[in-house]
Amino acid sequence: MHGDANITEVTIPAAGVILQGVLALPPGAAALVLFAHGTGSSRHSPRNRYVAAELNRCGIGTLLMDLLLPDEDQVQAIRFDVALLAERLAHATSWVTQQAGMPARLGYFGASIGAAASIRAASLSPIPIGAIVSRGGRVDLAGADALATLPTPTMLIVGGLDVSVLERNESAFAQLACPKKLVIVPGASHLFEEPGALQSVARLAAQWFERYLCKASP
Repeated sequence: MHGDANITEVTIPAAGVILQGVLALPPGAAALVLFAHGTGSSRHSPRNRYVAAELNRCGIGTLLMDLLLPDEDQVQAIRFDVALLAERLAHATSWVTQQAGMPARLGYFGASIGAAASIRAASLSPIPIGAIVSRGGRVDLAGADALATLPTPTMLIVGGLDVSVLERNESAFAQLACPKKLVIVPGASHLFEEPGALQSVARLAAQWFERYLCKASP
């Protein structure tokens, strides 16, 4: 599924907890994208795994991980704690930079609440994040300050049938001052389960990351 990527199960220390992840590195990967999934999902999400595999085929490394422990993921308040999720993502980002053989260019792919955490983490991170892609993201939950100060080129992908999330994305998009693009996938719902919808997400994400990560100066 990941082509010739080297796939490794990893453990990531993050402020007193250990996060589980799956790292996939194609030979000579020019960049690495960290995935932040939505509530009720995990590093085993078939949708994120599909997108990750497509990025791997483009020579981009991926790190799928669980930002919450299994017991934390049962608590509604914790599942929607954007600040906590962003902090964990920031710790994972720091961990990546300390590992030998990792690509220097880093990006985030966030789904649902994970997209808000990605924006919050990138807006605060001392480690430069080169690009962000949001799939059906609740980017409005990142907060006005994070949206306004985010320096990272950001693409928001929303299903045309996902009306409430689309409205929230349009509002958040207006607050972004970074290089940005809002793409509506016609006929797609929140989970992009319709034929061809997820393929569109993967193609759009790959194009964005190739533009802002792989072809950018390190």
